[in-house]
Amino acid sequence: MDQVASAPDAHSIPWDTFDQLAAGGGGVAALSLLRSADRSRRLLLLLGLVDPATTDDQLTGPLTGPSSAWDLLERAERADPEASERVLAHPYTGSWAGYVTRLIKRGLTGECPLWVHYGYLHTLAAAAAIHAGLDFTIRVPVWNDTVVLPTLGAAQLDEGGDFTTAEVSGEAGSFTIRGERSQVTPGASGWSPLRTFRFETGGRALELRLDHLDPHRGLYHPVPPERLVEADLATWRNLLGEAWRLIVEHVPEYAEVLPSGLVSVVPEPAVPFRLPSASTGEAFGSMVVAAPEDPATLAAALVHEFQHIRLGGLLQLARLHDDDRTERLYAPWREDPRPLGGLVHGVYAFFGVSAFWRALSRARPDDRLAAFEFAHWRAQTWQTLEAIRDDAALTDAGRRFLAELATVFGPWQSEPSTAEALRRAETLAADHYAGWRLRHIRPEPETVAVLARAWLQKAPCPPVVPNGRIDTSSDGQWPNSRADLIRILLGEDGETRLSRLWSHVPHALEGDYYLVADRNDEARSAYQAELEKDPDDAPALIGLGLSLSAGPAARALLAVPELVRAVHRKLRRDGVAPAAEELAGWIGEAVS
Repeated sequence: MDQVASAPDAHSIPWDTFDQLAAGGGGVAALSLLRSADRSRRLLLLLGLVDPATTDDQLTGPLTGPSSAWDLLERAERADPEASERVLAHPYTGSWAGYVTRLIKRGLTGECPLWVHYGYLHTLAAAAAIHAGLDFTIRVPVWNDTVVLPTLGAAQLDEGGDFTTAEVSGEAGSFTIRGERSQVTPGASGWSPLRTFRFETGGRALELRLDHLDPHRGLYHPVPPERLVEADLATWRNLLGEAWRLIVEHVPEYAEVLPSGLVSVVPEPAVPFRLPSASTGEAFGSMVVAAPEDPATLAAALVHEFQHIRLGGLLQLARLHDDDRTERLYAPWREDPRPLGGLVHGVYAFFGVSAFWRALSRARPDDRLAAFEFAHWRAQTWQTLEAIRDDAALTDAGRRFLAELATVFGPWQSEPSTAEALRRAETLAADHYAGWRLRHIRPEPETVAVLARAWLQKAPCPPVVPNGRIDTSSDGQWPNSRADLIRILLGEDGETRLSRLWSHVPHALEGDYYLVADRNDEARSAYQAELEKDPDDAPALIGLGLSLSAGPAARALLAVPELVRAVHRKLRRDGVAPAAEELAGWIGEAVS
């Protein structure tokens, strides 16, 4: 198995391909280059894992040594190269190899005994041999009565739980998994096959595995299988199919390349009124996503994570920034300060999201939600790109990457949109940024003391310049419920659904409902009532700023809310408790 047994050659990327990828293009050829580089990374990790196990019995425990698994992989390669490639290209081969490498280097055990984690190599070999139709026998780990064969499925044995081993034997593509007290074969009640869906629209095909079984399908550490019932599988199949249709019809440039970069979807439980998704550079080709409610939002999530996958592959070939992990920057899609690398990834991902909503809003001029999503994400993403494109931690390649992206993205900022979409996007941008400042910017104590003293002396507020230091710990909670309510309002039958559902949105305040419903006077009164109960309530304080007409109080609450709250706290400690709006108005007169 020369392709697996020998170290891979070095990879590089031509500048023209680099530029095309930066601008969201490059086609299938560029994806093939990225996938090839990722394959080499996996091979290097595999080679690095096999050697130490030959002299360290703790890595294999009751399993046979690594040579048995490696020899079986070589046999599968000789019999059917596509069979071994199938398991080598499996996204979670990459995440497993990275995870176990870190365990060994750091002297850690993990969620299971180390040999159980290491034994994933043996399950990979068994899966490759089954795909190749070999006759074989190999011992594999069992975790809580479960044996997972990557790319194939999971067997539920009855061995009394805990950690043990089972034997996988195969013959001409059929196989049996035998424990000491039980056995499972394909089609039996204890076997859960991995489902693969194929979608075809407009001559474009997408094959996706819905992987709810592989222990390394998560983002950080192994997790047990979470088997889906048939009804859930059918729902996922239908929504993924509709999402693919939207991508093919509205962003064909993504439909061309996405099947080469996204092969596995990890389903997670639904999150009310939201669709969180994630991916990791170690699992090239995979994304994790919550159960969706509608295909358009799912389509945007597919594009979003594909962009992360594509950039993750590129980062194996080009260094875009120094290894600066300082959490020092504002990201409008996160609630916490982020390092530069997180913002580069986010800009690239939300550039793709903007492309999807841009196309959908053009095709559906009456779709209020699509218009809003495009207006919101193009502005927030562009603002972030502009903020980081001259960052000192960027390499020359990083600056070139962002410049190429900007050439495509910049003209979108002046494209027409509806007045409603622009207004709502501006509101949400102000809301999120002010909430972030309130929770993560700490005013200088001297500044707070000077302002509190001036207030007590009934003097004008000294000049205020937004500054302070970043603290990664959040001073207060931020449910971001107003964003949920805006999206409900702008969706189908929005006004009716908003009035019916607002109280079911997690942590939504009555003032939030009034604000989104454009009942600002009622919103203001509701927020004031909340602040009377808890003057430190972060969502209520920012909500008050949003509900006020333009003026000094609104300016202070949205530009320096952390200073308003800090001075209010100081005054309360001194036995004075002014109304938040009154204090904000006084400070707002001095905000430059």
